[in-house]
Amino acid sequence: MPRIALGLEYDGTDFIGWQIQPNGRSIEGVLANAASFVAGEPVIVHGSGRTDAGVHALQQVAHFDTRVTRTPRQWLLGINSNLPPDVAAHWVQEMPTDFNARRSAVSRRYRYTILVKPTRPALQRQRVWWLRESLDCAAMTAAAAAWLGEHDFSAFRAAGCQAKSPMRRLMAVRIAERRSTAETLVTFEFTANAFLQHMVRNFVGTLVAVGRGEASPADAAAILERRDRTQAGETAPPAGLELVEVAYPPRFGVPCHTDQP
Repeated sequence: MPRIALGLEYDGTDFIGWQIQPNGRSIEGVLANAASFVAGEPVIVHGSGRTDAGVHALQQVAHFDTRVTRTPRQWLLGINSNLPPDVAAHWVQEMPTDFNARRSAVSRRYRYTILVKPTRPALQRQRVWWLRESLDCAAMTAAAAAWLGEHDFSAFRAAGCQAKSPMRRLMAVRIAERRSTAETLVTFEFTANAFLQHMVRNFVGTLVAVGRGEASPADAAAILERRDRTQAGETAPPAGLELVEVAYPPRFGVPCHTDQP
């Protein structure tokens, strides 16, 4: 059976998350319905990972198997014609049968955006975490450096996380600040082999405490060592988070997403 892979972007505002659940609208569900319509038979889709309710994606990768034959262009046009406006496929290609959207991935990159502004935003309200007070980016960068490498990230794991192991390898952290007259955008990018549930949002909540001066950069290492979720910062709201890229071995030829803030 041919294995088809595709890259998606979506606005997660009105979804309960990636995974199909008994009640609510899911990314997995609308994608499976669209692909099944084009295939003329039921299709089960598999994503590179599960994004939570309200979380967005610039490039989520998924795959499905089907007995029918379509060109990549037919799949792309057909699926997009049957997806809702807040989800879009950007590429489709046939893959070797050993490709798996989740297991074949070597890294994931997430971006979190904070808007620092005296008054609340209207147009950006579903894409940022709005804060009034400025943040110390140098202190936050120093704090995040303590998390680089392979560690037990239990301190940043949601209580309901279903991952078998809390061990993850954090490969890169980038914190950037862009100022204008009226506002400041602060972006946090994290690249890891995989993430625990709420891991990025808990990272950001902890770093914001450092950026406000409520915790010191040295506290970040201590929190990691304690492996106690109650010692870390608050869970940042989902709206500011987006999955930017999922990377694979070059032999699969998965298009790279090079977006930068």
